[in-house]
Amino acid sequence: MTRRTFQRAGETERRKDLIAATLDSISDHGLEGATVRDIAARAGVTGGLIRHYFSGKDEMVQAAYREMLAGMTGTAVDAMAEAGDDPRRRLHDFIVANVSPPIADPKALSLWAAFIGRVRSDDELARIHRENYLLFIGILQGLVDALLTACRHKPAFSEGRHLAVAINGLIDGLWPENSLASDLFDERRLSDIALDAVEALLGGLSLRDAPTAR
Repeated sequence: MTRRTFQRAGETERRKDLIAATLDSISDHGLEGATVRDIAARAGVTGGLIRHYFSGKDEMVQAAYREMLAGMTGTAVDAMAEAGDDPRRRLHDFIVANVSPPIADPKALSLWAAFIGRVRSDDELARIHRENYLLFIGILQGLVDALLTACRHKPAFSEGRHLAVAINGLIDGLWPENSLASDLFDERRLSDIALDAVEALLGGLSLRDAPTAR
């Protein structure tokens, strides 16, 4: 276990450190094994100071889950943003990011597995999960709608929401593959599989061509 050296820090920075320590503890020990004492030690603070930021372990766990999901979605959004305005490249880069490191990562998968087992029994975790899911589907739908509009293309399933849910299902199936067994695949194999499947859903519309003709 790595302990952070105690330093004076601003309120926002200290809270972020505690959330990071919570994620590290959960990754190592699971939700049940992660304790306030262990989290405090990792963050380099006292247990009493933690109560200044969180009412208890449950609130820390909820904040950690929110941070984990926001970080994964944010990483994919950043990759999409770097693609510029071309809708084909934006969807391409968003999909590739979601099945590649750092999103596809053993630690991320272990954390997701720990949290998802609690979602059905914790109303706040369920709310956080649903909120992020709807955000993610909304982003995907926007990307799909923009591409189909630019290409004047209508696949068999022309409803953007339908396609977004299907693509999300593909991502959810493939990112664990790269998290657990990346050594079994060539560097781009899983991203190519993801792109092939999405292109099929889009009725053969390629995501790997030159910029979309307008």
